[in-house]
Amino acid sequence: MRRQLVVMLKNPRPGRVKTRLARDIGTIDATWWVRHQTARLLRRLRDPRWYLVLAVAPDVAGMTSRAWPADLERTPQGPGDLGARMARVMRTRPPGPVCIVGGDIPGITRAHIARAFATLGRQDAVFGPAPDGGYWLIGLKRTRAVPAGFLQGARWSTEHALADSRATLPDARIGLVDTLRDVDTVDDLRPV
Repeated sequence: MRRQLVVMLKNPRPGRVKTRLARDIGTIDATWWVRHQTARLLRRLRDPRWYLVLAVAPDVAGMTSRAWPADLERTPQGPGDLGARMARVMRTRPPGPVCIVGGDIPGITRAHIARAFATLGRQDAVFGPAPDGGYWLIGLKRTRAVPAGFLQGARWSTEHALADSRATLPDARIGLVDTLRDVDTVDDLRPV
């Protein structure tokens, strides 16, 4: 029952990633930011305490992309909204606790991930809140089946994403860890 850290990533192609950020800084600069942010993030998150996996989109192009280290396992995200794709990851990974993060959290460290997995030792689920009402991390202990309605109906990219996601786990003991920012717009790139 190995701990698994899954990083959700899109193949960094101009016009396909960080479209809200691209409106502020341009398509090429947004794509450059994604490529470099992802490279830094993956280097920072490698750790023997967990197994690092990439959940990639689009499924075919992401599986063969040279944008990420070749030695990391890749799994396709599949179709659907963000909730459907994260739920699929939670249901299809081998047994053991799973945490999912995005590639757009500049402040994330190994210590943040270690705290999330430690929280799963005491709770059924864990979230890492974001200041905008969303979250940068979701984790499940997975000692029982992932609920059928898990992450369905969440209002993604709104201030309701965390509350809506928590509501899909009505009987779960839920812990919260550090609040971190993800990057959606140029304002998110500015120091707090």
